[in-house]
Amino acid sequence: MHDLCIIGGGVAGLATSIFTARAGLDTLVIDGGESILARNASLENYPGFPNGVDARRYLQLVREQARNAGATFELGRVTSAERRDDTDPEAGFALETDGGDPIEARRIVAASWSDSEYLVPLDVGRTQRGSKHFVSADEAGRTAVDGVYAAGRLAGEPHQTIVAAGHGAKVGLAVIHDSDTDFYHDWVAPEGYFTGRGRDVPPGCEEIDDDERRERDERARKRMRDAFAEPLDDQPTMHPSVERD
Repeated sequence: MHDLCIIGGGVAGLATSIFTARAGLDTLVIDGGESILARNASLENYPGFPNGVDARRYLQLVREQARNAGATFELGRVTSAERRDDTDPEAGFALETDGGDPIEARRIVAASWSDSEYLVPLDVGRTQRGSKHFVSADEAGRTAVDGVYAAGRLAGEPHQTIVAAGHGAKVGLAVIHDSDTDFYHDWVAPEGYFTGRGRDVPPGCEEIDDDERRERDERARKRMRDAFAEPLDDQPTMHPSVERD
């Protein structure tokens, strides 16, 4: 029984997984394959990249960050999601996939734009706009079904990477809150920030001394140098409706 199963390995689902895994929740991401962001030729409006960044490289780094946080991944597509026990809301959910064993989770996050047919048995409330279906959710991604959340474009958020990431993080915080995990706000502070004022370090926070700060900074800079040392060989994915020779 996983604490959380995130359905969709795009930006929103990955952002959710980073926060929930760092909070200590057993987080599984069901990745249906390529994110729609892989169609982007150059991601140029995401803060922190003054000249833009290859969208596929960005996705690789976010997936790596999720794994480093402790999230696990399974490749596949969820075909149905149902309550394990209709009389017990705490019993969690059972998910069927197209290629693997059934998966059980206490909570699920739907971040699988634009596929949400697997949610029909749960009656979360879907609305149709043109050929697409959206899941009804509040600002934090909570749906009408306790334990079921929706993140990113599937929840009606604007179709921009920074928005999807931010909403995914917000949903992750809602999951953490609802799970009663002892969590503050995930902050690495300099040594003495709390203890120097006679306070205990709050849950979810960490104090590090200057040597540790420098070591972490060096590891981070090295990883980014390695990540951007060479261009990616593969090409952005074209929209499936475009014919190519």
